[in-house]
Amino acid sequence: MKLRIAIAVAATVGAGIAAYLTYVHYAHISPICTSGGCEKVQRSKYAELAGIPVALLGLFAYGAIIVTTLRRGVTWAFAGALVAIVGMAFSGYLLWAQLGPIGAICQWCVANDVVITVVALLSIARMLTETDPEG
Repeated sequence: MKLRIAIAVAATVGAGIAAYLTYVHYAHISPICTSGGCEKVQRSKYAELAGIPVALLGLFAYGAIIVTTLRRGVTWAFAGALVAIVGMAFSGYLLWAQLGPIGAICQWCVANDVVITVVALLSIARMLTETDPEG
């Protein structure tokens, strides 16, 4: 239960970041940023996947992870871990894009990278320790 709560809390933080960046995207405004690179990253071709803002995809992913914490069971633990691991891998790709082709760092994106890594590690721990086969 403690792992599920920790995952839900961390995913809620991530959802907040993703919601803010989704708002910034659709409002066509610059994000609050001290690094100076956020706007460049948000306006890059990497900020969308098939026309969908990656922040919105992140928001959906965090929502899915939160849903998996509402249920016990190996199946739910596996589903949450799978979404978190895919999210972490995609965040790694986006970090590569910031460091390479874009040439700018977005502090919101880096914060998300940290959060999704924490969520993934907690989700893996939950999956490895889940004992309830129901789900």
